[in-house]
Amino acid sequence: MPTAAATSVADVIASRRQDLVELSHQIHAEPELAFAEHRSCAKTQALLIERGFELTTAVAGLDTAFRAVYGSGDLVIGICAEYDALPGIGHACGHNIIAASAVGTALALAEVADELGMTVVLLGTPAEESGGGKALMLDAGAFDDIAATVMLHPGPIDIAAARSLALSEVMVRYTGRESHAAVAPYLGVNAADAVTVAQVAIGLLRQQLAPGQMCHGIVTDGGQAANVIPAHAEMAYTMRATNSESLRELETRMAGCFAAGAVATGCSHEVREPAPGYAELKPDRWLSSVIRAEMLRLGRTPVPEEVEASVPLGSTDMGNVTQVMPGIHPVVGIDAGGASIHQPEFAAAAAGPSADTAVIDGAIMLARTVVALATDAGERDRVLELQHRRAA
Repeated sequence: MPTAAATSVADVIASRRQDLVELSHQIHAEPELAFAEHRSCAKTQALLIERGFELTTAVAGLDTAFRAVYGSGDLVIGICAEYDALPGIGHACGHNIIAASAVGTALALAEVADELGMTVVLLGTPAEESGGGKALMLDAGAFDDIAATVMLHPGPIDIAAARSLALSEVMVRYTGRESHAAVAPYLGVNAADAVTVAQVAIGLLRQQLAPGQMCHGIVTDGGQAANVIPAHAEMAYTMRATNSESLRELETRMAGCFAAGAVATGCSHEVREPAPGYAELKPDRWLSSVIRAEMLRLGRTPVPEEVEASVPLGSTDMGNVTQVMPGIHPVVGIDAGGASIHQPEFAAAAAGPSADTAVIDGAIMLARTVVALATDAGERDRVLELQHRRAA
């Protein structure tokens, strides 16, 4: 039987449906990129400020990161809101849905915070697509007082205990020497050729990659004029693996490929990481079981538990959070006509009727899951004990 608090939070979210859907659409209509989500950040804060949440801005030194806090109970629950978009294709990852559902969850939990001895913390986390906002906030202590963290992500299907791949990104810059491509090519040192050699080496490496390892990249600078031997060239590469240990192995092998371009052409090269790496998701088993039950209760059809680990997924900085505290990152399905995330068709669907339903369903599922945690004495004690150990 649902508790009175579980029923209450669902009713609150249903009563705020218009506000939450409008928030989702407003963020969707003005997509903003990593670390520059100023309008989206302000929109996400508005309903929380109205409800009386205490707001701290520019958390971890990030202009578009914030913490909104309500209540004073010993059980501190984090809810992550994302709101950054993708270059060129807007909200093709549906972060507008994430932000709106997070706000709905927070508003609902505020109504029962005192009753359940909770402190509700909504964290505005920028730059998930590129930049690792949560990882930066985690390192800066923004999650230190939190016992468990929840959020959800839209996708083409429902997944209760979603997994993700560990990820790291690098920029590789080659430096050679300019020369006229016809008059004195032998005086030049071709940085673009270094890129070509490195990419050939990476292509050959792919045959020997371990299961779950992958790499993909683009050339961001290949020269400026065809009749000038380019002295500078640059690539951006992303590496992924099923876990952080496997990722480290892949990074070592990729480093050899990058170095091969320099050795073969006589260029120098520099490899830098522009953002923190993303760890793999480690969904909390108990919280995942509750969110699965909530999906089923709402008539959704999450993929069977036995195949969850094999569903192809991307990477998220929420993985870093779940490595250090109990947390979940379920996927809530929307109808995108067969499209998947990071496609223009998914961006269009992220403001459609099924996306609006996902905002409300998602908020209800997360809020009821948190209520279940707060009212289960054993599980409440478990997450509090883990938090106390981290703080010690």
